[in-house]
Amino acid sequence: MKKEYFVSAAIALIISLLTFYGAKELTGNEQVIKIEHVDGTGASKVLYSVNENGDFEPVDFTKTADKVVDAVVHIKSSIVSQNNYMHQYRQLPDPFGGDDFFRFFFGEPQQMPKKMPKSMPNVQVATGSGVIINENGYIVTNNHVIADAKDIEVTLHDNRTYKAKVVGTDPTTDIALLQIKEKNLPYLAFVNSDDVKVGEWVMAVGNPFSLNSTVTAGIVSAKARNININHEQYAVESFIQTDAAINPGNSGGALVNLDGGLIGINTAIASPTGSYAGYGFAVPANIVNKVVEDLLKYGVVQRGVLGVMIRSVDGNLAKEKDLKVTEGAYVDSLLKNSAAEKYGIKQGDVIISVDGEKVLSSAKLQELIAQHRPGDKVKVLVNRKGAEKEIEVVLNNREGKTGLLKREHKEILSVLGVDMKELSKEEARKLDIKGGVKITKIYAGKLRQQTQIREGFIVTKVNGKEVKSVKEFIDALKDVKGGVMLEGIYEDIPGTYYYAFGL
Repeated sequence: MKKEYFVSAAIALIISLLTFYGAKELTGNEQVIKIEHVDGTGASKVLYSVNENGDFEPVDFTKTADKVVDAVVHIKSSIVSQNNYMHQYRQLPDPFGGDDFFRFFFGEPQQMPKKMPKSMPNVQVATGSGVIINENGYIVTNNHVIADAKDIEVTLHDNRTYKAKVVGTDPTTDIALLQIKEKNLPYLAFVNSDDVKVGEWVMAVGNPFSLNSTVTAGIVSAKARNININHEQYAVESFIQTDAAINPGNSGGALVNLDGGLIGINTAIASPTGSYAGYGFAVPANIVNKVVEDLLKYGVVQRGVLGVMIRSVDGNLAKEKDLKVTEGAYVDSLLKNSAAEKYGIKQGDVIISVDGEKVLSSAKLQELIAQHRPGDKVKVLVNRKGAEKEIEVVLNNREGKTGLLKREHKEILSVLGVDMKELSKEEARKLDIKGGVKITKIYAGKLRQQTQIREGFIVTKVNGKEVKSVKEFIDALKDVKGGVMLEGIYEDIPGTYYYAFGL
């Protein structure tokens, strides 16, 4: 045995000496180092997955990375204020959400000089990511990445830079759709996120800490996760959870499977520090796809509403309510004139599936209903006192009707960067005005770039002409060239206000 060890050691020594000699050449008194290159890395692939045919094959992240990095972009959102610098800086949103454990995440904001004249504008730049989903320049990102931006700049993987316009936003799912003027771009295709399995390999692609085109790998840790981070009134949270490393700046980036298909948009992290601590959360591709389709087709998200107040079923709730199941969405109450009430869903029912898709929690029910529009029919399976009952329901909109919302986000509103709604007669009477249109949302556009207008402003006149509806507002701007004067009021501030801008 000792002899065998001695022979092995001697052979190893000889090979080492020969290798060293072969890599080193001497010329006169100068030492020349020869560096050799070989094909392949010499490393073995030790991870395997099972393909559709049941055969084992090596897990290769390089092919996936080659497919996806060109379709993920870097987004810079600029926020500008003419107010007192230090006062305004303290009021800017904290990109890490204060002390919350679950956080939306931007890139680190641009640092400002310690001393700045009061009259100078305050410019803060937040960075994030986006995913090209169409060769004609349509880009999906998170709404919180561009929500307060006066200017949006998109940089492609090959360093080409463009100004982006906002096509539409949906704060309830934290999704925004942008467009740049370019064609024949690489893009990612959506996959059915309902088919994604826990334990499946995934890759996160984005720009953490402005480190462009960073790729990380992990697995799907959980599905239909509600972390209560979105505080919009009709928020939909049913995140895909992953342990692929994501950090500030990844927000709006791609979560893809090993085939390079888009399964989600990275949106939030669970962290006590604001940096990677093990888990991230992505909006599922099915929800993103529905939002994008609605924004392109209708100009506004068409959200189907079941009209129930729900909570997830667990062992304690099952015991408290004497339920026969320990999974599903428990119906606490029904909204008045809701679709659920109309078609026979009752308080105390446990919704266990929608259109054959299992409902294991309230978040999953939200996700499934969010994929539908008003007027859509869905088959809801409930467990009622131990017996299963299937109920066909026609979904309502938020007003309790089945019709689609009107397309009010016209091209001119996109240029201005606003969403608007008409005041009701009752609202106008309370404010002692004849009527007007209220700005409900402001994003990157001419109004944010050229004025200090804020959300909630009620436009009563355009260039001296009264407007009482969104259509009248748009018509008043159709043939205008040059300057525009908006006149109106705020509900919470006395007086009449005027804002001028150029078209």
